[in-house]
Amino acid sequence: MNRIILIRLIAAVILALILVWYAKRKQLVPNRRQAAVEALLDFPRVQIGHEIIGKDQAEKYQPMLMTIFLGILFMNLTGVVPGLQIAGTSLIGMPLIYALFAYFGFIFAGIREKGAGRFFKDSLMPAGVPWPIYFILTPIEFLSNFVIRPLTLTVRLLMNMVAGHLILVLFFLGTHFLYFQLSGVVGIATGTLTIIGGVAFLVFELFVGALQAYIFAMLSAIYISLSISKEH
Repeated sequence: MNRIILIRLIAAVILALILVWYAKRKQLVPNRRQAAVEALLDFPRVQIGHEIIGKDQAEKYQPMLMTIFLGILFMNLTGVVPGLQIAGTSLIGMPLIYALFAYFGFIFAGIREKGAGRFFKDSLMPAGVPWPIYFILTPIEFLSNFVIRPLTLTVRLLMNMVAGHLILVLFFLGTHFLYFQLSGVVGIATGTLTIIGGVAFLVFELFVGALQAYIFAMLSAIYISLSISKEH
């Protein structure tokens, strides 16, 4: 047990408590709190699942997309919570787990819809290509679909959250130095600028955390859509 594991557990427990509260207290006419939770649940269902996979197919994969979106969102937002101050996704373990979850999810979806043989054939040997080209194309498709995808999902999420954390640390450590180590009017003036910049970037980091959760879930939905498509 270390600090980052504790933060991840806190994010998971808070998310679970919110969902349990919603399940037990939901009403036909929602109050403001219930409406807020329903908006949070509807966003990945409609804006990601229905829009990308299609309304007819999306419901089968909604638990996966919801888990990815909400899990990453809550893990990301711990980076701007006072006392926690680091995203649960800012070490490689958590982004890698979500990437593998999405990776095996789209493979499972493709195999379930098409069967293993047809899925791997469509993924590695696109139709309409002269057969000699497959000697070059098939290894490229294998790397693209089954190696690079989980790596890019992991690195994109990890780097964005690490970069945001480092910039926030730079702003607020700079503020501390300028206020308490660099005396005089210059220190106070420049320290005030850095703290204003830090607060502004804190708000921006909220946006980035939500955006990264959306992008990760959206890419997962795109991979599922490609794997189940009859044209691929």
